[in-house]
Amino acid sequence: MLSELFAAEFEIEIAKTRAMLERVPLEKADWKPHEKSLNMGDLAFHIANLVGWTSLTLTTEEFDTSAPGNESPKRDRNPSREDLLKILDEKAVEGLAALKGASDEDFAVHWALKTGDTTHFSMPRTVVIRNFVFNHLVHHRAQLGVYLRINDVPLPMTYGPSADEGGM
Repeated sequence: MLSELFAAEFEIEIAKTRAMLERVPLEKADWKPHEKSLNMGDLAFHIANLVGWTSLTLTTEEFDTSAPGNESPKRDRNPSREDLLKILDEKAVEGLAALKGASDEDFAVHWALKTGDTTHFSMPRTVVIRNFVFNHLVHHRAQLGVYLRINDVPLPMTYGPSADEGGM
């Protein structure tokens, strides 16, 4: 049951995310609204990769950021739109399969994010999927929407019409 609910929501959020990433002006990849902000290219790359936490959460019981091979992916300095969308699409296929294949018992298993001996959090996978994956994705997608708006890029509809696209 949980798998069906999460999978349906995941597909909706991926479609919205894809629509946003399709509009990123990569010629402005180094632009950022503030010195403490990520630049637009890195933010878009983070969003595309963030979707991968879905399958990771459902196929492991922990992730240690300091373990060899667990370094954060780094963006190619000249990615194409196709590169970003390919990352998103590949991670989405993996995530959807993991969601659809998970039992309610799988969702109840605790999952932990660690750096060496430090545990940043440990909580049921349902909470990790909801907060660390879905809400995190929506948060960064909203940031990207602000970046796009400031750069006069028309925004797609997300949870209703945007100022650029009406209709439902």
